Amino acid sequence: MSARGEEPEVPEPVPGDSSPADDPAPGTGQAEAGGARGETDTAGSDGSGDGGASGGDGPGDGPEGPDDGDGSGEGPRRKRWRRSRIALTVSLLLVVALLAVLALPSTRGGLVSLWCDVTGGVCPAQEFPPVTEDEEGDPRVRMEPEEAALWGNYVALGDSYSSGDGAGDYDPATAEPGGCWRSEHAYPRVLAEEFDFAGALAFYACSSHKASEMVDQLGTSESQIDRVTPGTSLVTLGIGGNDLGFIPVLRTCMVRMPLLESGVCVEQEKEIEKRMEALEKTLTEVLGEIRDRAPDARVLVLGYPRLFPEDPPGMYYTLTKSDQLWLNGLTQRFNELLRDVAYRVDGDVYGSRGTGSVEYVSTFTALTGHEVSAEDAWLNGIVLGPLGEGLSVERASFHPTAQGQMSIAERVRLQIEEGPERVLYVSRKTLDNVDPTQLKAELGGPLDPALNSEPPEDTAVTEGTGAPSPADSGADTP
Repeated sequence: MSARGEEPEVPEPVPGDSSPADDPAPGTGQAEAGGARGETDTAGSDGSGDGGASGGDGPGDGPEGPDDGDGSGEGPRRKRWRRSRIALTVSLLLVVALLAVLALPSTRGGLVSLWCDVTGGVCPAQEFPPVTEDEEGDPRVRMEPEEAALWGNYVALGDSYSSGDGAGDYDPATAEPGGCWRSEHAYPRVLAEEFDFAGALAFYACSSHKASEMVDQLGTSESQIDRVTPGTSLVTLGIGGNDLGFIPVLRTCMVRMPLLESGVCVEQEKEIEKRMEALEKTLTEVLGEIRDRAPDARVLVLGYPRLFPEDPPGMYYTLTKSDQLWLNGLTQRFNELLRDVAYRVDGDVYGSRGTGSVEYVSTFTALTGHEVSAEDAWLNGIVLGPLGEGLSVERASFHPTAQGQMSIAERVRLQIEEGPERVLYVSRKTLDNVDPTQLKAELGGPLDPALNSEPPEDTAVTEGTGAPSPADSGADTP
């Protein structure tokens, strides 16, 4: 371009001049080609060296080929480059338009049509999900994790790790052989004190209970699951250790001669695998039953803590270092099963655009530095039997102390506050109809014998009116 912004004159081609096809392609050494031509290609040129100067400016600014006859003065390569720029600009404008339409829920139908046209008929298989929480016709309300857990009652279910067996200060009505052994220091009570639930705590976790029993007892006054009602906003569930037979497994490892029966512990592997497979199906059923009763609740499935140090310093009674590591690994694999079931069920909930959630809470490292062999242990150690009778693993052995329950409560608290890695929804209808009178009436569930009795005005915690009668004695199971 000249100083006045005019196009320079293009010299007429002369015989022997290189054709446009011989010119280097744009962006492939054009500067070098232009420079050489400015110095040596004097035929058809004024010898000013402009070819060399312009050749380094990029595509479209190098030597031009002959006029194509349309009077524009542009060579074929320059016109192709201009058309490429136009096509690129149009593409960018189309992308911007698609993004703009996507941001507007009211035009989502038009987006589907436009997308089908642009992609040549490759249309989405289903409607796009809601873009905003208040989209017209959506029966759900998006909520922050903590408020999604606190709008109703809190129902605590599970076995001895959730009832607080081993933590002391038990409810007298539950502290008896075969009882539930519910402790004042259990993590459900800690959480009920820490959070301001719109309703109250319904505490029904029971020592020795199994997931299979939770299914078998449905429809009876002993059922834990039937304590869950539509007004439940939070459920904690710690279950499965007794289905696995963890305490009997531990007892088998300990009550043997460590030097003569060194393989007894690991030899239980095959039987444990069978129990895990059975529990996977049972736990899926338990979670389904809970969600049927409280579809808007956040259901938190707790894992189990590691009992022995990550690197055991030596033997613990008759347990060798390798025994302890094997038991730690067993606990970890068991927790992975609980986690996978919870994630799978929650995936079905979210994928179907349902309300509520199923979440996994890891407590595996909750006792780190305070395992059973530590000087300041947060876990009850082995209980010795009478002199001469050897070792016995009693009910509260290998169960968290009050401090251990506090540490577990901290893991659950963080999950309540932070939530899962997805958004949470609660039914708009549920939130519109919930009120303190309804929440109070639902505590204990429809099969609670005391449902029609008026509780004291200052009652903040609901207990079971009687300990469920487990099929197993509570003497040996968590």
